[in-house]
Amino acid sequence: MIIAPYYLLPQLPESLTGLAELALDLRWSWSHASDTLWQHIAPELWEQTRNPWLILQNIGGDTLQRLAQDKDFIAMLNTFVSEHREHLTQKGWFSKTYPHPPFSQVAYFSMEFGLSESLPIYSGGLGILAGDCLKTASDLGIPLLGIGLLWQQGYFRQSLDDCGRQIELYPYNDPTQMPITPVRDAEGEWLRLELPFPGRTVHIGGQGRIVGHQYTPGTRC
Repeated sequence: MIIAPYYLLPQLPESLTGLAELALDLRWSWSHASDTLWQHIAPELWEQTRNPWLILQNIGGDTLQRLAQDKDFIAMLNTFVSEHREHLTQKGWFSKTYPHPPFSQVAYFSMEFGLSESLPIYSGGLGILAGDCLKTASDLGIPLLGIGLLWQQGYFRQSLDDCGRQIELYPYNDPTQMPITPVRDAEGEWLRLELPFPGRTVHIGGQGRIVGHQYTPGTRC
């Protein structure tokens, strides 16, 4: 056994470390080629959550050892990891069409991004539209960076009482169960930024917000 590359996960056998890499790439939320991988690991939990990160957090040691000895599973995992890394390095439509763009990256600010039910930081059409923009940019290779907020509560859950009246439930978003990790600086510390506002400076540090797909510290005034 080796130490897992991500501190929120159990220790993964060396042959299974690629699972963490795949779980944090939200491309699985719209490209379903790797669904069979997660279904094989935990079919019931996958059906209930569609959250690979949550599956890795709840997988038992005996299951990990069994998968680590499963040659067919390891071969399937290695194939998906290789395809994932190739996708990250290959040139997309944007770089082929604009080999020398006048900018290095485009910032997309939105109050919500609807990327996946496993990341419930959206509540309606704006979030779905913003999420679709990020997904399309990813497929086209456009250097687009989504900047938003890690909401403590996302969209509400609807239920009915005994009289048929709607009851709104607002479940708490636990960042540790979402497929996100802290943004860190060159020294490995949580990223800390200062934003100039009229009459004050807002410090981003501590715990609680999200930038793009990565979990970053919260805001203090």
